[in-house]
Amino acid sequence: MTTKLNKIDMKAKQLSNSDLLITPVGFGAWAIGGSGWEFGWGEQDDKQSVAAIHRALELGVNWIDTAAVYGMGHSEEVVAFALRTWSGPPPYVFTKCGLRWDEQGYVHRSLNADSIRRECEESLRRLDVDVIDLYQIHWPTEDLEEGWGAMAQLQREGKVRWIGVSNFTVEEMRRAQAIAPITSLQPPYSLVRREVEQDVLPYCRSEGVGVIVYSPMASGLLTGAMTRERAANLPASDWRSRDLEFQEPRLSKNLALVERLRVVGIRQGRPPGQVAIAWALQNPAVTGAIVGARNARQVEGNVGAAELYLTDDEIAEIEGKNAQEPKLVTAA
Repeated sequence: MTTKLNKIDMKAKQLSNSDLLITPVGFGAWAIGGSGWEFGWGEQDDKQSVAAIHRALELGVNWIDTAAVYGMGHSEEVVAFALRTWSGPPPYVFTKCGLRWDEQGYVHRSLNADSIRRECEESLRRLDVDVIDLYQIHWPTEDLEEGWGAMAQLQREGKVRWIGVSNFTVEEMRRAQAIAPITSLQPPYSLVRREVEQDVLPYCRSEGVGVIVYSPMASGLLTGAMTRERAANLPASDWRSRDLEFQEPRLSKNLALVERLRVVGIRQGRPPGQVAIAWALQNPAVTGAIVGARNARQVEGNVGAAELYLTDDEIAEIEGKNAQEPKLVTAA
């Protein structure tokens, strides 16, 4: 007999300089964009997507992160449908701009001011909202000053409440900050991708920039459901089939990491993915984590990370610091 998961008591945190109080875990709507574009996740059932969003909200999640480019507008439309058919309190809706696409689904970057304004109008229409709670530049370009100036203008006009960036370096954030304050940064952060620990996260912490991390489970690699066979058989319509982390020699290393997550999780009665998310949330610079899900069951497996505490010893165990390295045998 399975026990029904009840609403989780998630302690909301203020996102930087904004009035947004966000739960540690948010619903990530990348995969529910479906296939047919360069960074799709393969076929996706919209009914399952809507059920996943509703389940996340039932369990206490209070924000959804999407982007215009996910499914070439489809993800935003699915989010809108899910919210129209949701009777509870409305969540915050975050989306992103600066990635455009062609008819074949190939993506290019544009931070041209007119393009950003057009994207904003289109996202407002697709999402069926009067204002976007957090509007983010998806990827930087050389025109970031023009793009960030356009974002600040949209904020002044009341079309978006708060503005943030995604995938920016410290130097790029400094350039943006000279024009208008950054509410948040959205970087990739997981046990597989830790580059931001060096200077990006310390900068955000010292400057008071909120951090919402994406792919804390490394795009499904760290859930415990990804096997060698599954990775080898990902369809061509799933961008992960081209990702080096899902191929050797990195795959074996990543699957070994999952086993360490599994061992810690078993002691806590939690799946490996939750432990991976909790690991990312333990960083003091991190305000929240975007957790994607393609069905309600995945949501139920993930959201508990919001209340999972890991000890220093468990973190060291997960990171492999306690592993016994074999001693080198050297000739006398």
